Amino acid sequence: MAETTGKIDFRVGEETYQTWYKLIGNLNTGKRPLIILHGGPGVDHNMILPHIDLFEAHGIPVIFYDQIGIGNSTHLQDKPKAFWTVELFMDELDNVLSHFGIADDFDLLGHSWGGMLGAQYVAERQPQGLKRLILANAPASMPLWEKGTSILLDQLPVEQSEIIMKHEKAQTTDAKEYRDIMNIFYHTHVCRLNPWPQDLLNSFRSTPADPTVYRTMLGPSEFTINGVLKDWSVVDMIHTIKVPTLLINSAYDEAHDVCIEPFFKRLPKVKWVQFANSSHTPFLEEREGYMKVVGEFLTTV
Repeated sequence: MAETTGKIDFRVGEETYQTWYKLIGNLNTGKRPLIILHGGPGVDHNMILPHIDLFEAHGIPVIFYDQIGIGNSTHLQDKPKAFWTVELFMDELDNVLSHFGIADDFDLLGHSWGGMLGAQYVAERQPQGLKRLILANAPASMPLWEKGTSILLDQLPVEQSEIIMKHEKAQTTDAKEYRDIMNIFYHTHVCRLNPWPQDLLNSFRSTPADPTVYRTMLGPSEFTINGVLKDWSVVDMIHTIKVPTLLINSAYDEAHDVCIEPFFKRLPKVKWVQFANSSHTPFLEEREGYMKVVGEFLTTV
């Protein structure tokens, strides 16, 4: 299996940063490449590495990259809040596409925050070379995401939900009792495998190692969204996404149906697949079935 890693210069204003990438396969085979946007924001690419299966099964070249501020890309802990915008990450995506020379023919998959980024990118920039879009476990708006997580929070035992809300309000989310309950939540609604795969553990360690992007864009936790993305929504733009789109979520997903539905109702060409035994990472939890669905979507004429 051909694997290439490297860094791409990414110029922002008068400064140049670096975007780290991993390419699986060869871009000269005539197969349309798939570029994958990881989640977070501020959670690195490791957890989405199982998508390598798409190359092994179909010969699809797959491009992963760490978005600016996380993982192997340039870290920018001293940048002001105003620096961190969705437009920054859309510019970075354009830069990656340009570097590889694939802007005229590519597919795009975004997981969680990566799906939010991908949806806004397609709606606003209308990339002419995009053929297929996959929005995996991604909300159409942050207010709807919060509505969904509130539903899940209400399903916890009262004493557990009260502990979560107490520490959210007091901004003491480093407390052990809070972390213990969040661990239960994550093993129910993020990944139900036990133990967690190493790729997922690696990604989850990338955020506390440098929480700049996560805390600035999102906030202190999945429940309290007070960062740049607080009011984020593409609901009013969804109808402008014309390419065939595959929606994915799961029965136990923290991306609750309520935040997926606007995509299904408003996308002109859409298919929605829900995995019955997964949560937020079906590419780990039901890997074979997930890859079959995604592979067929990408390769069916």
